[in-house]
Order: sequence, then structure tokens, then C-alpha cells
Amino acid sequence: MSNPVIEAIMTTRAIRRFTAEPVTNEEISTCLAAAQQAPSGGNVQPQQYLVLTDPEAKTAVAHWYARAYDRYERSLPEATEFRDESARASWERTRNASRHLADHLADTPAIVLFLQPIIPWAPADAEGPMDIGRLDASVYPAVQNFCLAARSLGIGTAVTTVIRIYTAEVLAALGVPEGRFEIAALVPMGRPRGSFGVAPRKPSTKVTHFNQWGNRP
Repeated sequence: MSNPVIEAIMTTRAIRRFTAEPVTNEEISTCLAAAQQAPSGGNVQPQQYLVLTDPEAKTAVAHWYARAYDRYERSLPEATEFRDESARASWERTRNASRHLADHLADTPAIVLFLQPIIPWAPADAEGPMDIGRLDASVYPAVQNFCLAARSLGIGTAVTTVIRIYTAEVLAALGVPEGRFEIAALVPMGRPRGSFGVAPRKPSTKVTHFNQWGNRP
């Protein structure tokens, strides 16, 4: 591809297996600066970043991540039908990589928790509450910016949310004030063992409508 931005977007796939090579504080800071440039509703910029590089902190979070993933994995129905062998292989790779991350999160060079405040968000007027969108819609663009910046530096990431099962325990272990924040995402960082590439996705033409529902491109 000739456009480096599009190439980065297209090849920022989830990376869940990492080498032992460290991620530097400068690299993390670069990714956080990119995250902070993301758009947010009303320019409220609600997110806080909690960066874990200390082995003790990573181990504490990895304990709760593994417990959360164990519960989540047990709840999943066993997939039995696939459109073809390629789809089966893709499913198995994702499942195995997710299991690997749960078992080895403590070994990840860096972990970044994206926190969002627990605050009243929907305004109201004489006609009642107004749905202006969820607060996390102003946090997840920062998560994506972070992952794209990491990709540009040759660093792999994966957006995970299963840790939310044990939000209270994780935030307590990390000294976060009780009742003030929730976890929007947990993003591991590291040099990929595999390679970046275009992930299998539905074609955009299959989920796009022009002007009226059902008008396909």
C-alpha cells in the first residue's frame, strides 16, 4: 500500500504473543501522546492511563486477568460449524492466542489500563434526559490511537476487556480510588512473535447502506 496511515490501520491486528524484548518508556510515552490526541465528546478527555511495567504490578493484574478469562472461556459455546477449513483454523488460532495471553500476561513487557471516570453523563432539560452517547465513546478512540501508534513503532497490542469481571479487585490492587473509575480496556504491549497483517473481516460492502437501509453499494 502506498498510504502509510491506511497500511497501519489495515495491519493493526490483535497481537497476543510477545517476545521478551522490552518496550521503552519513550515508546510508551509516544503512544500515550497519540492516544491523547483522539477525539472526545465536548473535548472532555475523560480517560486516565495506568501503565504497568513493574513485575509485581503486572503479576497482580495477570492473576485477576487469568481468573476472568477462565470464567469467560468456560461460558463460551463450543463452535461446531464453520463455513470452511480456513474459518476453522482462524477460530482456533484466535482461541489459542487468547488462552496464551491469559496464561502469560505477567510476562508482557508493558500493560496499559485505560480508565474512565464514573460520572453523570447524560444531560437533561425540561423534556427529560438527552441521550448524547456513552462516555466510553470518548475513550475508545484513544485506545485505537494508542494501538495504531504502537503499530507504527513495530509494537504489538490487543484490546481486551475481560478484566472488567474483576474491576474492583484490580483497581484496589493498583491503588485506584474506590468507586471513581471503571476499566475501559486493558492493552498489553510487546514485540510480536508473529507478524502484523490484515485480519479476516467481513467486507465493508456487506454492512454498508447508502441513504436508505437496504441500498447496498
